[in-house]
Amino acid sequence: MEIDDEAPLSDSVTIAISLSPSSSSSYSSSSSSCSASVVPHPFSPLQQTAESPPFRPLRMSESGGMLSLGGWSHDGERLRFVDAEGNEWGNVVNRFNQLATVKGGRNGHQEVVKWSDFGSCIGMRETAEFGEEVLRAMRGGRRDWKRDITKSELHSYWCRMTDPWLDSRILLFFDLCDRNMDGRIDEREMKQVISLISPINKLAIKKKEAEEYAALIMEALDLQHRGYIQASEFEALCKAILPKGSSTISYKKNHGQQQEPISKAEILFRSYWRRAWIIGLWLMICFALFTWKFIQYSHRAAFQVMGYCLSTAKGAAETLKFNMALILLPVCRNTITWLRNNPGLNSVIPFNDNINFHKVIAGGIVIGVILHGGTHLACDFPRISGSDRSVFRQTIAANFGYQQPSYFQILSTTEVASGIAMVVLMMIAFPLATKWPRRQSPSLPRSVRKVTGYNTFWYSHHLFVPVYALLIVHSMFLFLTDNLVEKTTWMYIAIPVLLYAGERIIRAIRSGFSEVEILKVSLYPGKVLSLKLQKPKGFRHKSGMYIFIQCPQISPFEWHPFSLTCGPEDDYLSVHIKTLGDWSCQLYSLFEEAILTGLKQYPKIYIDGPYGASSQDHIKYDIVVMVGLGIGITPFISILKDIATRLKKSSSNHAACGEGSLEKIPLKAYLYWVTREQSSFNWFTDVMKEIADTNQKQAVVEVFNFLTSVYQEGDARSALITIIQSLYQAKYGIDIVSRTPVRTQFGRPNWFNIFSKLARRHRGARIGVFYCGPMTLARELEKLCTKFSTKTNTIFVFHKENY
Repeated sequence: MEIDDEAPLSDSVTIAISLSPSSSSSYSSSSSSCSASVVPHPFSPLQQTAESPPFRPLRMSESGGMLSLGGWSHDGERLRFVDAEGNEWGNVVNRFNQLATVKGGRNGHQEVVKWSDFGSCIGMRETAEFGEEVLRAMRGGRRDWKRDITKSELHSYWCRMTDPWLDSRILLFFDLCDRNMDGRIDEREMKQVISLISPINKLAIKKKEAEEYAALIMEALDLQHRGYIQASEFEALCKAILPKGSSTISYKKNHGQQQEPISKAEILFRSYWRRAWIIGLWLMICFALFTWKFIQYSHRAAFQVMGYCLSTAKGAAETLKFNMALILLPVCRNTITWLRNNPGLNSVIPFNDNINFHKVIAGGIVIGVILHGGTHLACDFPRISGSDRSVFRQTIAANFGYQQPSYFQILSTTEVASGIAMVVLMMIAFPLATKWPRRQSPSLPRSVRKVTGYNTFWYSHHLFVPVYALLIVHSMFLFLTDNLVEKTTWMYIAIPVLLYAGERIIRAIRSGFSEVEILKVSLYPGKVLSLKLQKPKGFRHKSGMYIFIQCPQISPFEWHPFSLTCGPEDDYLSVHIKTLGDWSCQLYSLFEEAILTGLKQYPKIYIDGPYGASSQDHIKYDIVVMVGLGIGITPFISILKDIATRLKKSSSNHAACGEGSLEKIPLKAYLYWVTREQSSFNWFTDVMKEIADTNQKQAVVEVFNFLTSVYQEGDARSALITIIQSLYQAKYGIDIVSRTPVRTQFGRPNWFNIFSKLARRHRGARIGVFYCGPMTLARELEKLCTKFSTKTNTIFVFHKENY
């Protein structure tokens, strides 16, 4: 399927709506990649009031018939009454058999289901009320429509709902809206249907809004002011607005595109070479240190007593020294933020993966502890206590005061006791730092969930302080040497410990002076807290950065990271905090109480930062794709604001960059915001309006909102919402869901289609894909980046936010 390279990247049908014989207007409706035009016909213009903007009506043909849309009447994707997948007739029969009871009648005994189970039978268990309305419409609204359903009746209803002819399904939809079944729909009936479908789609539509939307449909179709609309008019509206099913672009048919496919090995190398060389270097150093100590102790006198167990333990110990030093560097955030400003270093070192590297090193420490401690406990110590006395005297007796110790005497020594204590503390801290306990996964037993969570992770992770103290003690008391030159642990850890300690001291001092004044507090639906803070003197940040926040009223020790949602040139700082854990819940409650009780003073807030994040790398790309799930949009809000500010400067003949910055404006930026709650769009209404205003001059940013609580476009349960949305936006330029100029699409995005269109529009480009949200979608997007980078000559580079 050929696609216009300049078309919007939403899955949309562009429909020309006739305004007059000589003028037209267009608007978009999602979920298709085809375009179609409605043929204009002469008509009498609508009477307008001075207060209302001119409405752009859909027109009927002069004969009152339906407008021709190029053979779209036969379309199984538009206006579906059943889900596209998993709802074949066989599945319906299975559900019927599970719910059916045997009843006697004129035709003998037969299986029937209750009328109230109709929704469950056809796969609408969650929207049974809508299923009942469909049944009422198919039974003609008769008084006895609430009667049992036989299998043959169910099959006839099923055939009607799945009729491949669009006209038939539209007529069924008309009957559903026609409450009294008189062949007409008036404004009252339309309002009733709107009130029915809004809770089904989890939309907050007030009574006055339902009245306004019903009047809007009547205004569009009832041009003769009869007070009702008929089936032919309703059918034309549905055909003009309801989307056609989304289609997938095949890259097997090249459409004349000259591609140079890249091998998967090459794209993997391009995507991961920076990680690969860092991990490779780390493994080489670990292997070299292990080998060096292994060989060294293979030539010591103690080798005659303990053999290769000693060499293995000492080799592992040397890697432990190195890793215990190295593990501190990835969490020196100030240092990393400073280093990543160097373009040369940032191009070869993956600073965005600092936390991942921290975890990898932790895995190396676990392996080292198992080898070192396990070999000592299971092999070395038993051999010392059980070795031949003559061999013991000739080799290592001097190190033990010429008395051969027992196994338990060895365990009671300072070096062994300190080592065991370190292992115990690590066994507490390491499991609590893994994903499931840290996020209180529902898969964990309830008793375990009570003692886990972010707070438990945070406090247990600070057991590293006694661990490093014990490490020093452990390294100074060694069985086999008194030579200080060989006691090298302090040499490994001195600089990293001093660097990390210095960072913590600087952070404590800086945050101690950074009690910020709270300028404004906003509480949004979904328990989202928005804080507008006074910008500290000398505070500079770039778009995509984040800060740490502390509330001493909750805890004087806990600091939590939050993305800045203000632009670099704003004279304030702002963050949006969603209550996802115990700390954020307490913070929300404190501010909620302060607002409700009218307190003059808000809880104290301290900040620390700013710190760099992967979103900063958007300046490396001319084409930027940002994907945020729910509150995951926050890292990209500051980027949008920054782009809007610099575009305004550019249009005013100023430098298109921030103060003292050489950052460029991307040629194109796409934002995909996916959320399950309509109220989420309230968080950044002003930003979306600002972007829409900026785009009228320079269309650099394209924003796509997806609301997953509403049934996918094309589903009968959301069809009327789609119609109202299109009419309202055509008249007022505002989306009824988000209340911004950005049109909201329903259901989950078709990421394959989105990447397909991006690849076709930006052939040969290098596109940065930035994501903030759960790992499930991160893996899917990363796979698509690799797939399309391999199959096309467009390169997609994936980045994920890690705090």
